[in-house]
Amino acid sequence: MVDVIGAAGLLGTATDAEMLAVRLGHAQRLGNMGWAEWHMHTGETVWSEQVYAIFGRDPHQGPIALPDLAEHVEPGDAAALDRLLWSVLQGDERVQAEFRIRRGLGDLRDLRVVLEPLAGPGGPVGMHGVIQDITGRRRAERMVSESRRQLLEAREQAAEERHVMLALREAILPAPAGCLDLPHTGIAVRYVPAEKTANLGGDWFEATPTPDGRLLLAIGDVSGHGLPAISRMAQLRHALVGLTMTGQAANRLLDWLNDLVLHQLCDTTATAVIGHLDPRTRVFAWAQAGNMAPILVRDGTARHLDQPRGVLLGAVSGRPYELAMTKLMPGDVLLMFTDGLVERRTRGIDTGLALALAAAHRVQGHDLDAGLDQLLADIGGPNPEDDACLLGVGILA
Repeated sequence: MVDVIGAAGLLGTATDAEMLAVRLGHAQRLGNMGWAEWHMHTGETVWSEQVYAIFGRDPHQGPIALPDLAEHVEPGDAAALDRLLWSVLQGDERVQAEFRIRRGLGDLRDLRVVLEPLAGPGGPVGMHGVIQDITGRRRAERMVSESRRQLLEAREQAAEERHVMLALREAILPAPAGCLDLPHTGIAVRYVPAEKTANLGGDWFEATPTPDGRLLLAIGDVSGHGLPAISRMAQLRHALVGLTMTGQAANRLLDWLNDLVLHQLCDTTATAVIGHLDPRTRVFAWAQAGNMAPILVRDGTARHLDQPRGVLLGAVSGRPYELAMTKLMPGDVLLMFTDGLVERRTRGIDTGLALALAAAHRVQGHDLDAGLDQLLADIGGPNPEDDACLLGVGILA
């Protein structure tokens, strides 16, 4: 009975050892690490199975002897290996280092090696430690680092592009400081660039006296974004300024601008509101091309003007634009704006228009600057997706 019990105990011990070996092997494969020993006096080298896999070496070839290890290390990392070996043989503490090895043509691997001396009667007689393949980790770190670098470069480039485009817009369309000094009329303008660089577009305005004593008031938006839209915006606005010298009515000016867009600005459409304000009669004669009607603020009440007929510039040929006449009164405020003011991805245009009307009634002609700033804040600030132009006209007593 004793012999049977003893045999069963030995069998159980052997089974536990085998299970432990299996688990250790599994852990080495999961961590892609193995252990190694180099004995200086005997020249013996012992590797675990996973070290052969790390070096891409057939176990039948046997382990790599310590003097031959440098031949497998990337030349640029040979000094790191030398320092590691020197340090472990000079002390009694474990040391670690990282270096790269080549397993074949183009197969470069990153290794982390932790070694400690094998103590003997007269000092170290060798070394043993752990070797881990960290190629995947280092590759991921390099990818993250490269992605971060590219992101920073993209941000810097976007910021530079935004600066260039805003500077170009400023050169083409200078933003007025405060109210424009025009007879019997206060005028303030806000150009609100999109928050996203790529969405800077072709919104524009014009407010200037004409040779016959009237005031040309206009806003518009050219389709597209970026430098192409800004370039087409400049062409359209400069054409309008030139055509204004003819003295023709606003609807006739839109006829000519429509022909320009159709025949000279290919694959382009644009919206616009153009009007002439006579300071003596306070009659605003205006026309629109696919743009929302201006808002009139009178006695603390805001409403949209009735919109005359007019199609998008560049859409079709031969469709006449209708002229509307609006009599303004002292104290009135007229607000002309592009769609970027009220359109947002996060809300419908009707909601944006309702917000604009609700905020507009507080705008007063004697303090247009503060009124426009407050209106922009009340409707949600800058549009992330599109730029906007807002032109305020106050009729002075």
